[in-house]
Amino acid sequence: MRQNGLLDGAARLRARLSRGGILACPGAADALSARLVADAGFGAVYMTGLGVTASRLGTPDLGLMTQSEMAEQARAFVRACDLPVIADADTGYGGPLNVRRTVQEYAQAGVAALHLEDQETPKRCGQLAGVRLVSRAQAVGRLRAAVAARDEMQTDTLLIGRTDALQPEGLAAALDRAHAYRGTGVDLVFVDGVKTRAEVEGIARGLEGPKVVSLVDGTDAASLTLSELDDMGFSVALYAVTALFGAIAGARAALLDLRQNQHPAALPPATYADYAKIVGLSEHQHFAHLHEDEG
Repeated sequence: MRQNGLLDGAARLRARLSRGGILACPGAADALSARLVADAGFGAVYMTGLGVTASRLGTPDLGLMTQSEMAEQARAFVRACDLPVIADADTGYGGPLNVRRTVQEYAQAGVAALHLEDQETPKRCGQLAGVRLVSRAQAVGRLRAAVAARDEMQTDTLLIGRTDALQPEGLAAALDRAHAYRGTGVDLVFVDGVKTRAEVEGIARGLEGPKVVSLVDGTDAASLTLSELDDMGFSVALYAVTALFGAIAGARAALLDLRQNQHPAALPPATYADYAKIVGLSEHQHFAHLHEDEG
Protein backbone atom coordinates (compact mmCIF):
# COMPACT_ATOMS: atom_id res chain seq x y z
CA MET A 1 0.00 0.00 0.00
CA ARG A 2 1.44 3.36 -0.98
CA GLN A 3 2.27 5.67 1.90
CA ASN A 4 1.48 9.37 1.63
CA GLY A 5 3.54 12.18 3.13
CA LEU A 6 1.93 14.38 5.74
CA LEU A 7 1.32 17.22 3.27
CA ASP A 8 -0.30 14.83 0.81
CA GLY A 9 -2.98 13.52 3.17
CA ALA A 10 -3.85 16.98 4.46
CA ALA A 11 -3.74 18.53 1.01
CA ARG A 12 -6.06 15.86 -0.39
CA LEU A 13 -8.51 16.37 2.46
CA ARG A 14 -8.45 20.14 1.98
CA ALA A 15 -9.04 19.69 -1.74
CA ARG A 16 -11.95 17.35 -1.10
CA LEU A 17 -13.61 19.71 1.38
CA SER A 18 -13.10 22.70 -0.91
CA ARG A 19 -15.24 20.99 -3.57
CA GLY A 20 -18.22 21.13 -1.24
CA GLY A 21 -20.64 18.39 -0.36
CA ILE A 22 -20.47 16.25 2.73
CA LEU A 23 -17.69 13.72 3.37
CA ALA A 24 -18.71 10.46 5.05
CA CYS A 25 -15.93 9.26 7.32
CA PRO A 26 -16.32 5.89 9.07
CA GLY A 27 -14.38 5.23 12.23
CA ALA A 28 -11.70 2.57 12.58
CA ALA A 29 -10.17 1.08 15.71
CA ASP A 30 -6.98 -0.26 14.14
CA ALA A 31 -5.00 -0.43 10.90
CA LEU A 32 -6.94 -3.44 9.60
CA SER A 33 -10.24 -1.62 10.09
CA ALA A 34 -8.77 1.40 8.31
CA ARG A 35 -7.98 -0.82 5.32
CA LEU A 36 -11.57 -2.05 5.36
CA VAL A 37 -12.82 1.54 5.23
CA ALA A 38 -10.61 2.17 2.20
CA ASP A 39 -11.72 -1.07 0.54
CA ALA A 40 -15.36 -0.03 0.97
CA GLY A 41 -14.68 3.06 -1.15
CA PHE A 42 -14.88 5.88 1.41
CA GLY A 43 -12.88 9.08 0.98
CA ALA A 44 -11.40 9.34 4.49
CA VAL A 45 -11.06 7.34 7.69
CA TYR A 46 -11.59 8.47 11.27
CA MET A 47 -9.32 7.24 14.06
CA THR A 48 -11.87 7.00 16.84
CA GLY A 49 -10.58 7.32 20.38
CA LEU A 50 -13.35 5.07 21.66
CA GLY A 51 -12.43 2.38 19.16
CA VAL A 52 -8.69 2.66 19.70
CA THR A 53 -9.16 2.42 23.47
CA ALA A 54 -11.35 -0.66 23.07
CA SER A 55 -8.92 -2.27 20.62
CA ARG A 56 -5.69 -1.61 22.50
CA LEU A 57 -6.83 -1.71 26.12
CA GLY A 58 -10.20 -3.45 26.08
CA THR A 59 -11.59 -0.66 28.28
CA PRO A 60 -14.16 2.15 28.00
CA ASP A 61 -13.19 5.55 26.58
CA LEU A 62 -12.37 7.24 29.89
CA GLY A 63 -9.13 9.03 29.05
CA LEU A 64 -6.87 6.02 29.59
CA MET A 65 -4.94 6.30 26.31
CA THR A 66 -1.77 8.38 26.39
CA GLN A 67 -0.63 10.87 23.77
CA SER A 68 2.19 8.60 22.61
CA GLU A 69 -0.15 5.61 22.26
CA MET A 70 -2.63 7.63 20.21
CA ALA A 71 0.11 9.10 17.99
CA GLU A 72 1.54 5.62 17.43
CA GLN A 73 -1.88 4.34 16.41
CA ALA A 74 -2.33 7.29 14.05
CA ARG A 75 1.01 6.51 12.42
CA ALA A 76 -0.10 2.90 11.89
CA PHE A 77 -3.30 4.12 10.20
CA VAL A 78 -1.38 6.36 7.81
CA ARG A 79 1.08 3.60 6.91
CA ALA A 80 -1.62 1.02 6.30
CA CYS A 81 -4.31 3.06 4.61
CA ASP A 82 -4.17 5.20 1.48
CA LEU A 83 -6.82 7.62 2.78
CA PRO A 84 -6.65 10.93 4.64
CA VAL A 85 -6.81 10.15 8.37
CA ILE A 86 -8.91 12.34 10.67
CA ALA A 87 -7.76 11.59 14.21
CA ASP A 88 -9.09 12.05 17.71
CA ALA A 89 -6.52 13.94 19.81
CA ASP A 90 -8.64 14.13 22.97
CA THR A 91 -7.85 17.23 25.05
CA GLY A 92 -4.32 17.67 23.69
CA TYR A 93 -3.00 15.85 26.78
CA GLY A 94 -2.11 18.83 28.94
CA GLY A 95 -1.25 22.51 28.74
CA PRO A 96 -0.13 24.60 25.76
CA LEU A 97 3.22 22.82 25.44
CA ASN A 98 1.50 19.43 25.48
CA VAL A 99 -0.95 20.61 22.84
CA ARG A 100 1.96 21.85 20.75
CA ARG A 101 3.68 18.48 20.98
CA THR A 102 0.45 16.66 20.16
CA VAL A 103 0.04 18.65 16.95
CA GLN A 104 3.69 18.01 16.09
CA GLU A 105 3.45 14.26 16.70
CA TYR A 106 0.19 13.86 14.78
CA ALA A 107 1.41 15.95 11.84
CA GLN A 108 4.69 14.03 11.70
CA ALA A 109 2.68 10.80 11.75
CA GLY A 110 0.94 11.97 8.57
CA VAL A 111 -2.49 12.72 10.00
CA ALA A 112 -4.61 14.89 7.69
CA ALA A 113 -6.76 16.41 10.45
CA LEU A 114 -7.17 16.19 14.22
CA HIS A 115 -9.75 17.39 16.70
CA LEU A 116 -9.22 18.80 20.18
CA GLU A 117 -12.01 18.93 22.75
CA ASP A 118 -12.87 21.11 25.72
CA GLN A 119 -13.22 18.50 28.45
CA GLU A 120 -11.28 18.34 31.66
CA THR A 121 -8.60 15.67 32.05
CA PRO A 122 -9.26 12.79 32.30
CA LYS A 123 -11.84 13.08 29.54
CA ARG A 124 -14.60 10.62 28.72
CA CYS A 125 -16.66 9.60 25.71
CA GLY A 126 -18.90 12.49 24.67
CA GLN A 127 -21.97 10.21 24.74
CA LEU A 128 -21.55 9.49 28.46
CA ALA A 129 -23.09 11.39 31.35
CA GLY A 130 -20.81 13.30 33.68
CA VAL A 131 -18.76 15.19 31.09
CA ARG A 132 -16.82 18.03 32.78
CA LEU A 133 -15.66 21.03 30.76
CA VAL A 134 -12.75 23.39 31.11
CA SER A 135 -13.59 27.09 30.92
CA ARG A 136 -14.25 28.58 27.52
CA ALA A 137 -11.11 30.70 27.89
CA GLN A 138 -8.97 27.63 28.59
CA ALA A 139 -10.45 25.77 25.64
CA VAL A 140 -9.80 28.76 23.36
CA GLY A 141 -6.21 28.78 24.65
CA ARG A 142 -5.78 25.11 23.71
CA LEU A 143 -6.94 25.75 20.17
CA ARG A 144 -4.80 28.85 19.76
CA ALA A 145 -1.80 26.80 20.88
CA ALA A 146 -2.70 24.14 18.30
CA VAL A 147 -2.98 26.73 15.53
CA ALA A 148 0.36 28.27 16.53
CA ALA A 149 2.01 24.85 16.54
CA ARG A 150 0.59 24.06 13.10
CA ASP A 151 1.83 27.41 11.78
CA GLU A 152 5.28 26.80 13.31
CA MET A 153 5.55 23.52 11.43
CA GLN A 154 4.21 25.07 8.21
CA THR A 155 2.00 22.05 7.59
CA ASP A 156 -1.42 21.76 5.97
CA THR A 157 -2.83 19.66 8.82
CA LEU A 158 -6.47 20.61 9.44
CA LEU A 159 -7.53 21.48 12.97
CA ILE A 160 -11.00 20.84 14.35
CA GLY A 161 -12.29 22.57 17.49
CA ARG A 162 -14.67 20.27 19.36
CA THR A 163 -17.04 21.14 22.18
CA ASP A 164 -18.73 18.60 24.45
CA ALA A 165 -21.01 21.20 26.03
CA LEU A 166 -24.21 19.96 24.37
CA GLN A 167 -25.26 17.34 26.91
CA PRO A 168 -24.13 18.99 30.17
CA GLU A 169 -25.00 22.61 29.29
CA GLY A 170 -27.42 22.58 26.36
CA LEU A 171 -27.50 23.69 22.74
CA ALA A 172 -27.09 27.43 23.32
CA ALA A 173 -23.94 26.95 25.40
CA ALA A 174 -22.52 24.51 22.86
CA LEU A 175 -23.12 26.93 20.00
CA ASP A 176 -21.58 29.78 21.99
CA ARG A 177 -18.42 27.75 22.50
CA ALA A 178 -18.34 26.59 18.88
CA HIS A 179 -18.49 30.20 17.66
CA ALA A 180 -15.64 31.13 20.00
CA TYR A 181 -13.55 28.18 18.81
CA ARG A 182 -14.01 29.13 15.17
CA GLY A 183 -12.44 32.48 16.00
CA THR A 184 -9.15 30.79 16.98
CA GLY A 185 -8.27 29.94 13.39
CA VAL A 186 -9.24 26.26 13.34
CA ASP A 187 -10.55 24.88 10.05
CA LEU A 188 -13.76 23.25 11.28
CA VAL A 189 -15.85 23.15 14.44
CA PHE A 190 -17.57 20.15 15.97
CA VAL A 191 -20.39 19.90 18.52
CA ASP A 192 -20.17 16.36 19.89
CA GLY A 193 -22.63 14.27 21.89
CA VAL A 194 -25.68 14.57 19.62
CA LYS A 195 -28.40 12.04 20.30
CA THR A 196 -31.47 13.39 18.48
CA ARG A 197 -32.38 14.75 15.08
CA ALA A 198 -33.55 17.96 16.76
CA GLU A 199 -30.08 18.53 18.22
CA VAL A 200 -28.44 18.08 14.83
CA GLU A 201 -30.96 20.43 13.22
CA GLY A 202 -30.32 23.00 15.95
CA ILE A 203 -26.58 22.87 15.37
CA ALA A 204 -27.10 23.24 11.63
CA ARG A 205 -29.30 26.33 12.11
CA GLY A 206 -27.06 27.95 14.69
CA LEU A 207 -23.61 27.31 13.30
CA GLU A 208 -22.48 28.58 9.92
CA GLY A 209 -19.32 27.57 8.12
CA PRO A 210 -17.43 24.25 7.92
CA LYS A 211 -18.60 21.88 10.64
CA VAL A 212 -18.43 18.25 11.70
CA VAL A 213 -21.16 15.99 13.05
CA SER A 214 -20.66 12.60 14.71
CA LEU A 215 -23.49 10.07 14.61
CA VAL A 216 -23.64 7.09 16.96
CA ASP A 217 -25.44 3.96 15.78
CA GLY A 218 -28.73 3.35 17.56
CA THR A 219 -29.48 7.00 18.38
CA ASP A 220 -32.30 9.02 16.88
CA ALA A 221 -29.71 11.29 15.25
CA ALA A 222 -28.24 8.33 13.34
CA SER A 223 -31.49 8.01 11.36
CA LEU A 224 -30.50 11.14 9.42
CA THR A 225 -29.27 10.33 5.93
CA LEU A 226 -26.06 11.68 4.47
CA SER A 227 -28.13 13.71 2.00
CA GLU A 228 -30.07 15.33 4.85
CA LEU A 229 -26.84 16.21 6.64
CA ASP A 230 -25.45 17.65 3.42
CA ASP A 231 -28.54 19.82 3.02
CA MET A 232 -27.99 21.08 6.57
CA GLY A 233 -24.51 22.28 5.64
CA PHE A 234 -22.28 19.79 7.43
CA SER A 235 -18.86 19.23 5.87
CA VAL A 236 -17.90 15.92 7.53
CA ALA A 237 -20.04 13.16 9.04
CA LEU A 238 -18.19 10.83 11.39
CA TYR A 239 -19.55 7.31 11.89
CA ALA A 240 -17.24 6.45 14.74
CA VAL A 241 -18.64 3.11 15.94
CA THR A 242 -20.36 1.54 12.91
CA ALA A 243 -17.44 -0.74 11.97
CA LEU A 244 -16.52 -1.41 15.60
CA PHE A 245 -20.03 -2.50 16.58
CA GLY A 246 -20.29 -4.59 13.41
CA ALA A 247 -16.98 -6.29 14.20
CA ILE A 248 -18.07 -7.05 17.77
CA ALA A 249 -21.33 -8.58 16.56
CA GLY A 250 -19.61 -10.63 13.85
CA ALA A 251 -16.84 -11.95 16.10
CA ARG A 252 -19.28 -12.78 18.90
CA ALA A 253 -21.55 -14.72 16.52
CA ALA A 254 -18.64 -16.64 15.00
CA LEU A 255 -17.22 -17.58 18.41
CA LEU A 256 -20.58 -18.69 19.78
CA ASP A 257 -21.11 -20.78 16.66
CA LEU A 258 -17.66 -22.38 17.09
CA ARG A 259 -18.35 -23.20 20.72
CA GLN A 260 -21.78 -24.69 20.03
CA ASN A 261 -20.91 -26.66 16.87
CA GLN A 262 -17.26 -27.50 17.72
CA HIS A 263 -16.02 -26.39 14.27
CA PRO A 264 -15.99 -23.14 12.27
CA ALA A 265 -19.00 -22.32 10.13
CA ALA A 266 -18.98 -24.08 6.75
CA LEU A 267 -19.73 -20.78 5.01
CA PRO A 268 -17.93 -18.04 6.94
CA PRO A 269 -18.90 -14.41 6.30
CA ALA A 270 -15.30 -13.73 5.24
CA THR A 271 -12.68 -16.07 3.78
CA TYR A 272 -8.90 -16.28 3.77
CA ALA A 273 -9.01 -14.85 0.26
CA ASP A 274 -10.95 -11.83 1.55
CA TYR A 275 -8.37 -11.35 4.30
CA ALA A 276 -5.47 -11.66 1.86
CA LYS A 277 -6.96 -9.01 -0.41
CA ILE A 278 -7.56 -6.55 2.44
CA VAL A 279 -4.02 -6.82 3.85
CA GLY A 280 -2.39 -6.73 0.39
CA LEU A 281 -0.79 -10.19 0.58
CA SER A 282 -0.08 -10.48 -3.17
CA GLU A 283 1.56 -7.04 -3.24
CA HIS A 284 3.85 -7.95 -0.34
CA GLN A 285 4.73 -11.30 -1.92
CA HIS A 286 5.45 -9.65 -5.27
CA PHE A 287 7.79 -7.12 -3.65
CA ALA A 288 9.62 -9.85 -1.73
CA HIS A 289 10.00 -11.94 -4.88
CA LEU A 290 11.48 -9.04 -6.85
CA HIS A 291 14.10 -8.38 -4.19
CA GLU A 292 15.04 -11.90 -3.13
CA ASP A 293 18.72 -12.78 -3.04
CA GLU A 294 19.50 -14.32 -6.42
CA GLY A 295 22.83 -15.74 -5.23
